[in-house]
Amino acid sequence: MNLQSLVRGIPGIIPGGISIEDFSMATQTSEALARSILDNFLQNGIGTYQDKMIYFKEHDRLKTALLAISMGAAIDEVSRFLQWQDFESLAAEILESRDFDTDKNVILTNPRMQIDVVGIKSGTAILIDCKHWNKMSQSSLESAVVKQIERTRKFLAKEKVHTAIPAIVTLYQQDMKFLEGVPIIPIHQLDSFCDEFYGNIDEFYSQSSV
Repeated sequence: MNLQSLVRGIPGIIPGGISIEDFSMATQTSEALARSILDNFLQNGIGTYQDKMIYFKEHDRLKTALLAISMGAAIDEVSRFLQWQDFESLAAEILESRDFDTDKNVILTNPRMQIDVVGIKSGTAILIDCKHWNKMSQSSLESAVVKQIERTRKFLAKEKVHTAIPAIVTLYQQDMKFLEGVPIIPIHQLDSFCDEFYGNIDEFYSQSSV
């Protein structure tokens, strides 16, 4: 797939059904180019075609962005087309594919806190804070980790799970893999992290209900 066309098509990836004409308008391309971009999307497993409409899923925009980045597109160029919902949807889908029961935007009260993605399997919860587009400084990561640990404590006090583990998921590759025992996971490594989760669980910061 041509990299420039791939990036140019990202704004047209709208969950639900979209016509070729509307995709052309959303991407500010000719209908001929829009058809070419969509053909390439379909060949790469992005979207489905039915009744002259192209149907995209919630995670397809970020899936396309990650494909573009892997092909050499600048992260800053690609990320301006993305929304925080794209990031959280993909993280949740990866957990679901690894048989975690998953919820997004879990709200805790008194005081109010929000957890971006929660996955639970076999009595163990992983609580994910999605840090979306910017490469984070050391101080920003430290602050995010402290807040996620506090959310984890509060979640465990209210929910019926045995163990809860906080995690930070990022778009960028960070210089460190752990901070205070909390894993810092680039989104493209989240699937392998889940695959190895129980084998490495002793390495993680965790809170237990017992």
